Amino acid sequence: MEIINQVKAIVMDLDGTLLNNKKEVSERSKDAILSAYEKGIRIIFATARPPRSIDIFLTKELQEISSIIYYNGAFIVDNLSGTRKHFPIQQTIMSEIVDYLLSTQPETNISIEAEDNWYSYKALNYIQTLRVLANPIILPLEEFKKVNTSKILISHCNEYKSIIDQFGEKVNIIQTDSGSLIQIMDKNVSKENAVMDLCMQKGIEMDHVMSFGDDWNDFNLFKESGFSVAMGNAIPELKQVASFVTKSNDEEGLAIVIEEVVSQSG
Repeated sequence: MEIINQVKAIVMDLDGTLLNNKKEVSERSKDAILSAYEKGIRIIFATARPPRSIDIFLTKELQEISSIIYYNGAFIVDNLSGTRKHFPIQQTIMSEIVDYLLSTQPETNISIEAEDNWYSYKALNYIQTLRVLANPIILPLEEFKKVNTSKILISHCNEYKSIIDQFGEKVNIIQTDSGSLIQIMDKNVSKENAVMDLCMQKGIEMDHVMSFGDDWNDFNLFKESGFSVAMGNAIPELKQVASFVTKSNDEEGLAIVIEEVVSQSG
């Protein structure tokens, strides 16, 4: 594998990548990541998830040695330096999106993430529809539209193209989870921008970044990274732009590659 001995930072998606289908980090993956860190390689986790979910999946040991990108880049926490950055959606745009969806697609479910809180304006059983552990905090609609929003989540929506046509120039819109979930962030928010920001602070060029992923929100990060690794379970489009395709998240695909990186590091 080319440039594998030049890797200075490793970026890992969580769901479908680092986490197996039981939503666990295997001991082999954990050991591989810790070994990479001991070799001086920067560790970055990049996820669409909120901060409150991380304790469920990542041990304290992994959290302490890493930087974590939440909400696809809207909230960045560097645990090594203690710094945090938040990039919310402009409030006027947030309000426009909610009004548009309510007028054109009233059956759509809309919720928002704001740093580490989850809100909606109507009571629904999100535990069933989004397979989460708890339902969001319910706010009156007008108050809901004024929240300093990290990310908008839209489910039960069949008009992805119309949202792109209406707001694609104003915000970053991606469709994930086999097309069942639309995620909207600030226009400049993305995993790749967050990774570039973190790496720039340490003088690491993107040519020396290795990224792992499986879904659409990893696509542009792959194009910016010097070496990109698609999981065996990744969407076909991601495999097409990847430098390498490893085994699936249930077959230690991530650990296999990181172990190779560690073995070739000085």
